[in-house]
Amino acid sequence: MPMPWTYRHASREFRAFLDDAKERMGLESDNMAYTAVDGVFHTFRRRLTPDQGILFASALPSVLAAIFIRNWDVTAPSLPFGTRAEMTREAQALRRHHNLTPDNAIEATAFALWRVMNSADLARVLDKLPPEARAFWTAEATPEELTRGII
Repeated sequence: MPMPWTYRHASREFRAFLDDAKERMGLESDNMAYTAVDGVFHTFRRRLTPDQGILFASALPSVLAAIFIRNWDVTAPSLPFGTRAEMTREAQALRRHHNLTPDNAIEATAFALWRVMNSADLARVLDKLPPEARAFWTAEATPEELTRGII
């Protein structure tokens, strides 16, 4: 079996994702964008069981999967999904003194995720999660905007 594309091109794939997220959020640095994305991932995974989280992470590009599961306390109870505004505030609370996460962080992360992933893979995984998971990963964009050529 050949090496999976996401391992062979992990840096390029992550760079494309981070650039999209950073631009969509209007942030100036990779560090700001990383903190925002990390906060969004923490917020989402708190709503999943460990089994659901591993299912979701298994569909992500390799670097994003590593970020998603890093330092996850899988013994913590799952939280219910809230409003987008409530969950955005939660994402903004990560590393509070070094966090400039904007109010569109969840949508911008979703936009970047749909652009970097095979949309069929992401949709397939989201269909196996609670309905609120799909709502969480909704991006305000046309299908054409979410299409990316080969990275």
